[in-house]
Parts: sequence; C-alpha cells; structure tokens
Amino acid sequence: MTSSPNLPPESSSKPAWKRSDSARFLDNGFVWGTGAFGYALMAILIGIALQVGVQAIPALQKFGLGFLFSTNWNPVEDLFGVLPQLYGTLVTSFIALLIAVPIGLGIALFLSEDFLPEKIQRPLVFLIELLAAVPSVVFGLWGIFVLIPFLRPLGIWLNQNFGWIPFFSTPPAGPGIYIAGIILAIMILPIISAISRDALVAVPLKLRQASYGLGATRWETIFKVIIPAAFSGIVGGVMLALGRAMGETMAVTMVIGNANAISPSLFAQGSTISSLLANQFAEASGLQSSSLMYAALALFLLTLIVNVIAEYIVRRFSIKY
Repeated sequence: MTSSPNLPPESSSKPAWKRSDSARFLDNGFVWGTGAFGYALMAILIGIALQVGVQAIPALQKFGLGFLFSTNWNPVEDLFGVLPQLYGTLVTSFIALLIAVPIGLGIALFLSEDFLPEKIQRPLVFLIELLAAVPSVVFGLWGIFVLIPFLRPLGIWLNQNFGWIPFFSTPPAGPGIYIAGIILAIMILPIISAISRDALVAVPLKLRQASYGLGATRWETIFKVIIPAAFSGIVGGVMLALGRAMGETMAVTMVIGNANAISPSLFAQGSTISSLLANQFAEASGLQSSSLMYAALALFLLTLIVNVIAEYIVRRFSIKY
C-alpha cells in the first residue's frame, strides 16, 4: 500500500491568480474614480439643463407650448416662435445623415475588411479623421466661396427642369438649406466612419471564420454577420454625429441664409436653433433672451429624445440578433 505524497499546506503557498492588496486597491480606486467622474458629468448635465430652464421661465409662462408651433419672431412686439428653426434643424440634420451615413459606413467597411494593404489603410484612416480637426468657420468659408458657386448651376438646372417637385420649387439664391446639409454631412463624416470602423474591427475574427466555413461569401458575411454584430457601435457613431449636426453653429450660420421661414424647397434659405442663438443672443435682453433660452431648451430636449429613440432601436436589434 503506497502512501500519498506529502502535500504542502494551503497556507504555505499563494495561488498565482490571487492579486496583491495594492493591485486590488488600485482596481477599486479606478472603479470608484470612474464612477465619480460619471456622476459628476451627469450632475453637470442636469445643472446646465436647470440653468437654461430657469432662464427660459418667462418665455415658458407667456408662450407655453405654442412657442414651438409659432413662426413669429418679432423682438419689437415681443412675439416669438421657434417652429422655422426647429424645421431647419431637423431638415439639415436629416440631409446630413442621408449623405454621410452610407458614405461613412462604406468608408468604414473599406478600411476594416482588408480591401487595401495595411500600409495604405493607415494613412487613409488618418486623413479621414483629420477632417474632424478642421474648424467650423473654415467649413463655412469653404461653403461660401467654393461649394455654393460649384452647386449653383446644378441647382438652376434642377429648378428649371424639375421645379414642379416641391423640393426644387425655388431657384437657388446662394445660401440655403441644401448647402447647410452638405456642409454638415462633410463635418460629421469623420465621426461616423471612425467609430463605425472601430466597431467593425472589434468584431471577433471567429465570427468571420465561422461564416466563411459555412460557405458564406465575403459580402454575405459583411451584411449578415459583421454589420449586425457591430450594429450598436455603428448606431452610437451615427447618434454622436447627429448630435454634432443638430448643435453645429458657425458653419451653418454662414451658409443657411438665416431666414425665418418654412419652405419645402431645399434651395430656400432657412434657419436653425443654433444659428438663431448665434445671431441674436449677443444683443438680446428681456423676453427675447428668455425666448432664446427656451429655444436652447427645446434643442436640448430634442437631442435627448433622439438619443432615447436610438437606445430603443439598439435594444430591439440586440434582442432580435
């Protein structure tokens, strides 16, 4: 009968996976620190909303919800409404997303799925992300001196041949809603492409290999496996870009025309909430200043609603897949 080997007592050896007290202290400190910063950001956001809301109380009391559905903006008679600005904000942002999302997603796929050698991919990624560093006023000046003269002949042709369509019913007069939408699309393109590319690159390689092993083609793998797996990251990038488009001020102010009007034509001049604040806040006082704060609060709530809808879409999509 053989005797069992002498094993060292448990207290004499420390498991290899057990972390030291200092490492656990650093981990706990990191968790608490990031949590504190998160709550601090939430407190700052709530504080900004409360401050804007308090400043908007006089306009809220006088106009109520009718402020959101009125087209009047008359500082002389203290009559204010922000419906044209809401319309301009939504339309220009929609045009920007309509242009930038397919192009940005295509760029992200092109730069993440080994269509090009890595030596060529990296400079292209850097150049695209470099667009995000261009100041807004530069985009505005480029829109005035380059984009408007370049697109004017096309606008005149569309108006002359398809003027019966409401979107082209007015002749282009230089600045307009479509110019602002194109400028915004260029400005948000780096955000969508960069974040979408990061989400696509983060998809595990095993998913790609499993799809190829089941006989799927490259494009079937991209559209049925990779994009659904990275959908939450792609939507996050799109929503971040939408927030940038809805809040962009200087470039839009320079190219939209700043007209207090609602028109179905893309060639017509318009206004956004951000451009309204930029144009009038410096000289506003009394009820006009409060009305501008009311408009800022409306933009804040509109952005919040858009993000809630995006979160709902992501959750439903995650459940489906």
